[in-house]
Amino acid sequence: MDVSIGHELPPYVREAGFPEWNRYAAVNDEFIPIHMEDAAGRAAGYSGAFGMGNLQWAYFHCLLRNWLAGTDGRIVRVACQFRRASEQHHTVTTRGVVTAVRDDGGERVIDLDVWTEIEDGTTLAPGSATVAFPR
Repeated sequence: MDVSIGHELPPYVREAGFPEWNRYAAVNDEFIPIHMEDAAGRAAGYSGAFGMGNLQWAYFHCLLRNWLAGTDGRIVRVACQFRRASEQHHTVTTRGVVTAVRDDGGERVIDLDVWTEIEDGTTLAPGSATVAFPR
């Protein structure tokens, strides 16, 4: 893949709320009260129920997989820090920007900054990722 530092990946966008969280919970058997009941979310200090951190983790993988589609590229590493919860009625956008490109052992290796954010630009989970392509 021919990219340079500063290249922005097409964003991956999802709504945050019970329908999305229920689908994720069903697949992962993650029906935890703080993610399913507003009262439990409020008791934990939030405005109501909130999304699973690992759902944002999945969004990073979707962002990268979509970008890699149709190539022989592979995800090497993804890391993030959950800084804020994904609360209901927000749109969560997952973004990525290339920070380094290098050749290593016959592969083109690309490092990226990745993050999730809501409509006002507030970052929920900053992170980094590395992908590789055969040369």
